[in-house]
Amino acid sequence: MFAVANADTPLSKPELYAQLLAQARALLEGERDATANAANLASLVFHTLPDLNWAGIYWLKDGGLVLGPFQGKPACVRIALGKGVCGTAAATRRTVVVPDVHAFPGHIACDSASESEIVVPVAKDGRLVGVLDLDSPRLARFDDEDARGLEAVVAAFVEATDI
Repeated sequence: MFAVANADTPLSKPELYAQLLAQARALLEGERDATANAANLASLVFHTLPDLNWAGIYWLKDGGLVLGPFQGKPACVRIALGKGVCGTAAATRRTVVVPDVHAFPGHIACDSASESEIVVPVAKDGRLVGVLDLDSPRLARFDDEDARGLEAVVAAFVEATDI
């Protein structure tokens, strides 16, 4: 069960993601700017989901990933396609769930506190534009339910944003 601020009863993971999706849609409504929407999305995710130490967007630029809006400690600025979890998700265009980042070949350690990670590709009209990256200080923090929930949130972001 996951707790939500000001909630008397904890939410299940599907309930939490349904709430996050509704909040994201409301937050993004009426604004099309990619930087503004990415910044608000990173903040919303970081402050809504439990056990995160980093949440942000990397944009696809010049054949690699470049740091965009985020919440958390300073991060790696550029990541090559196919490198680390972000680069792997971008290259394969598939969500990558990593229960233990130390067991992931080529993991890029931006924050030594990170133990697990999930990266969701951000694509518009079949064209990759970036990735949503979440890190956790807890092993095995992310699973298939997180993947489905975050993929829906990313789809709402893409729909609401000029990218």
